[in-house]
Formats: sequence, C-alpha cells, structure tokens
Amino acid sequence: MASFDYSKTMDFLSTSPTTTTDDSSCDDSTGPTTPESISPLLGAACVEDVLETPLASYLSSQKSPVNVLPTKRLPFQHVGASQRELLFSKPVRHIAVVGAGYVGGPTAAVIALHNPHIRVDVLDKDPRRVRRWNSPHLPIYESGLIDIVRVSRDGASTCLRATADKPHQSTPTNHPPNLFFTTDSQTSLARADVVMLAVNTPTKTFGIGSGRATNMTTFDAAAKEVALYARPGTIIVEKSTVPCGTAQRVRKMLDEVRPGVDFEILSNPEFLSEGSAVRNLMQPDRVLIGSAKTPSGRRAAEALANVYAAWVPRPRILEIDAWSSELAKLVSNAMLAQRISSINSISAICDRTGADIDEIAKSAGLDPRIGPQFLKAGLGFGGSCFRKDIASLTYLSESLGLPEVAHYWSQVNSMNEWQRDRFAQKVIQRMEENLVGKKIGILGFAFKKNTGDTRESLAVDVIRALLQERPAEIAIFDPCCLSEDIMSELEPVLNATNRERVHVYSDAYQACQQANAVVIINDSDPFRQSPAGQFIEPSIDLSAKTKNIPYYDNSIRNMQYMASKQEGEMVIEGSRFSYRPGQSPICAEDCPDCQSTKLRGTISNEPVEWARIAYGMKDPKWIFDGRGVLDVPEMEKLGYRVETLGRHTMSRQT
Repeated sequence: MASFDYSKTMDFLSTSPTTTTDDSSCDDSTGPTTPESISPLLGAACVEDVLETPLASYLSSQKSPVNVLPTKRLPFQHVGASQRELLFSKPVRHIAVVGAGYVGGPTAAVIALHNPHIRVDVLDKDPRRVRRWNSPHLPIYESGLIDIVRVSRDGASTCLRATADKPHQSTPTNHPPNLFFTTDSQTSLARADVVMLAVNTPTKTFGIGSGRATNMTTFDAAAKEVALYARPGTIIVEKSTVPCGTAQRVRKMLDEVRPGVDFEILSNPEFLSEGSAVRNLMQPDRVLIGSAKTPSGRRAAEALANVYAAWVPRPRILEIDAWSSELAKLVSNAMLAQRISSINSISAICDRTGADIDEIAKSAGLDPRIGPQFLKAGLGFGGSCFRKDIASLTYLSESLGLPEVAHYWSQVNSMNEWQRDRFAQKVIQRMEENLVGKKIGILGFAFKKNTGDTRESLAVDVIRALLQERPAEIAIFDPCCLSEDIMSELEPVLNATNRERVHVYSDAYQACQQANAVVIINDSDPFRQSPAGQFIEPSIDLSAKTKNIPYYDNSIRNMQYMASKQEGEMVIEGSRFSYRPGQSPICAEDCPDCQSTKLRGTISNEPVEWARIAYGMKDPKWIFDGRGVLDVPEMEKLGYRVETLGRHTMSRQT
C-alpha cells in the first residue's frame, strides 16, 4: 500500500475554515443511497481515489452549484458546499477500529464483509489479543463470527445466489483480504477516514462517582492518541458506551491537542447482545448515528451511513443529534434491565403466596403494550452492560440535580443484587444452613448462555455467599468458559482459606459427582431438559464439515474449522464464499492456545443426562434452578428435590 503523505494533506487544507458554529442551519437534503446494481453484501466494486486530490483543484473543477445530494453514490458531488462540508463528504475507504474486544472485533468484521472496497484495521495494545484474532483461536466466541472473520481477514472467492429476476448473480468474484488486526496504531490512524472508538468504559471504582460514574481513562487515552495521529477531515465515532456529553468532551480534547484541525465527532452506539451479536450486526433493528447539527456534521453522518447502507436498509439508519444518541444507549439498556428487576420482584411475592411466576409473566406478556420479552424470572442480569449503564444513568441524574430520578433507577440495580442474595440464602436455608463438608456443583458461570464472557458473572455473588458457609468444594462447569477466565473473575472473593475449595471441571458429570446439591446459574442449552439442540445462527449456513463441531467450544471449533486443508465453502446471507488451502493461518507448534485446548479436551454439546447426574449425587439430591430451565415434575420423578424462584414445587410444599 502506498505511503501516506501527511504534509501534502496539511498543505491543501491550510486555507479551509477550522470551525463551524453549532447553531448553523442543518442541511435537509436527501442522503445518497446504495446503487441497485451493487450487491448489498459485496458493496461498491470500486471508488475513485480522491484522497490525493487537492481540495482547491476539486473546487475549481466544479461548474454549477447544486443544493441537493444525488440519489446515487457519486464521490464528491456536493457542489456549492463549504470547504469543510466537502472535507467530510469524501467516500470512506479506510476505517480504523480502536479496541479488539466484544464490540470492536465483531463490528469490524461485519463492516469489512459487506464493504470489500474498504480497508478495516482493528487496533489493540494487547499483543496476545491481536495474535489470537490473527489465528484460529479468536479471543471471543459468537456463533458465525469465525466465518465472517475468515472471509474478511483471509479473503475468499464469492458469488451471489442466482434468482429468477437476477439470473447473472452467480458470477464469481473475489473478496480480497480487507480486515487487519494490529498493534501499530500510529500508521492506521494516520490513514483512516473513519476512526471508531470501541474501548472498554467500566464503572469507576475510585474517587468522585465511585460505583456509578463511567471510568473514561481508557477512552480518553484512545481519543488523545487519535488526536495526535489522525489526519484532518477524519470522522471520529464513539462506539463505546459513554456518558452524555462525550462528543463535546472529545471535541474539546481535539481542540487542545490539535488546534485548528478539522474533525467531526459522531455517536454510533452498539446494540449488541452477547450470544447473538452476529445476528444483531447482520440484521440490526436500528443503527443510530448522532452528529452535530451542522452541515459538516450531517455530511460526516451521511458518510458513515453509507458504510452501513451496504447491508442495512436505509429506514433503519437513524441520523439524530449526538446528545440523543449517547443517551439512547443508556436508556435502552436501563429499560430492559428494569423489566428483569420488575419480574424478579414479583417472583418474591410468588414465593410467599400461591402464585406462579411463569403464569404471571405469560399473562402480562400477552398484553401487546407489554409484550413477553425480558419477563423471565431468574437470578437477574449480569454482564458488562446493564448494571454499568444504569449506574451511569443514576450518576447523570444526580449530576443534573435530579435525585428522585437517580433513586428510581438505582433501585433497578438494588433489586438485581437482592435477587442474587435471596437465591443464595435459599440454597443455604434449604440445606439446613450447614454446608460444612458438602460439595456444591455449579452449572454455568458465564453471565448468559452462548458466550464465554465471565464479566459481572451472577455466579460470583452466589459463590461468595456459599463460601462463607465453608463447604468442602465448589465445583464449577460451564460449556463456554475457560478455567483461567473463571478463576480470574473469582479472584476478588478468594483468599488463602477458601481458594482450595473452588475447582473448575471440563465435564458436568465430574462437577456433580458426589455433590450434595447442584446450582444452575445460566440457561445454557445443555442444561435444559428439552434442549433445542445444536445452536446455529439462522442467517449463516455452515458447511456440513463443521456442523457437528461443538458450537460452544471456541478453540476446538475454530481449530477444526480453520485448520482444514481441504477446499470448502460457507453461505452467508445468500452469498457463497469459497476458501482454498493456505488462505487461513496455521498455528505454530508451540501455540499456547493449542496447548491449552489439548489439556482441556473436547466437550460434547449433548444435553446433560439428569438421570446420570442423579445417580452420582448424594441424598437428598437438591437442585436449585436459578434460570427456570428444568421440567420440575420430571426432575422430581428422578428423585431430585427442586427449588426455583417464584414457582411452586413439591419440594417447597413439603
């Protein structure tokens, strides 16, 4: 790739205006759309190289001004606009994503898949994480992600399925490698037209706002690095979940680090649910793009919208102001979390009365104004989003002098924590408040099924309470999580006395062997009495060679799939991609991930045989279902004594 001449850019931009007032009128012209002749998956075939054209030469070449944007995607057709507007109207050819985590990695992969003419660099300071993205061992698991990464990162031959109205779509083309993972941030930032900030923004654990405010240390460091190396005219996009006003915060930082240089800041929050992130990205229900209400802000928003329009229908791409976009993410998560805490509060009432929480939820969910989603009573919500976003919303309300609003939302988190404590106490009470010398099996550790993410795991609080009763052993099994991740998350609750009591097993039967009780923490499919079977995203059709590989074992599945030396193919969203030997990376003999996988062994995705577990347990065979995944009457026939949340069982009646 040709080197970027930064000085040339500075020369031709030196005469452009550096600021546009925020109260400038907003251009209501219609944004460009994707040409019908271009595949929604493959995007534009090519884009003219206008990045090296001096802006003054371009302006002088225009003859007649126009006030409306064209309806087709034509580079630099904003004639009559200001120089600043034109600066942010250029076609996007290079995107840099800062942060290769649960948001940055999948987002970059899907953008690269649908825009083969755009180079997408994913930047991360952790060399181990970058190495894993460049290997068969992706650092995260999402169903279907490995296929998308393989096409975008390694390249493939592709052809669209022919249809009656478009019989010539089966013509093969090449999808070149356009997804790159690197630690070289300076080079990528200097080339990028768009920089997406997708770094971690946890809750502060110190100082003002501890436990509520967002810790912006990593985000600020990333934004400062962008300010140092990005070229004028770069569009900076907030993908991280950030407090309201962050766009202004970034703009102020840019003005301090690079005064007089033109940048636009957009808010583009993610709405991903772990376990279904690929489906959320491939078929989003909405894409929010928040911008400044200025002509140049609108141009920048349109440029980013064009990237998404390669596969997202235009009506689902909403261009709003940055404040609304930043707040919308917090509100969406808060509303969902509120429903979970609400139904869990009712489960406590059901435990004290003759009501059944499943019947209550079904009845309420039939009301079209309410709906059935997020009305499943259980242990509550975990993960890195809901609790953090509600805490941020609470802190924002306090900062604005709205203590009543802050108290209202803080109760959602309080109810969530109480539900976990209530469940743990129920376990202890049912076992006569004596766990000394007893073994407790824990099934599930990830905060939800179909993910290996252990952050903010619900299991931590439950295990903390159980350890206080000095059991002989806490035996943990999760089909998605690595043992090192589980132990790392448990580190705050372990000490020299109880550390030796906690063990992680790679087999559910070993974890439950000779156990006095089994506690179900998440609703992974193998734990269900009537599992749906192997999970495969409906939008992604894997080849027959990979369908029987355990979907939840990240390393094993990816190794078998990518290390195959035979030709194969995959179908993604109606397009068939073919890969050839040598296209995918092969691990070195001393690969630490391969060694870890060998030690761990292969995990079956077969449903748990509860009769087999019952045979190996000690009497009375207690099982505590924190997710409502079991058929209680059938479990009681197997000799279990079952305890649930808000559901009445024979065990409770006796």
